Amino acid sequence: MITPGPVAPWRQIHADLEKQITSGKLPPGSRLPSISDLAQHYDVALTTVRKALDVLKADGLVVTSPMGTYVAERGK
Repeated sequence: MITPGPVAPWRQIHADLEKQITSGKLPPGSRLPSISDLAQHYDVALTTVRKALDVLKADGLVVTSPMGTYVAERGK
């Protein structure tokens, strides 16, 4: 799913998850897969996934808790 080229892998993961969230495929309140599961799915390092999730969190699209990462409620 990650393609070599000028776009950094974390940006590709960010864009893919953002699309899933904004399209409703990942609805508000739903739990994202674990960082290790996402890293395996995208075939990247854990730090790459963490960077993508950090930016999604800064964008207000996800929230984190000790139990995992969840899609933020709309308008938050």
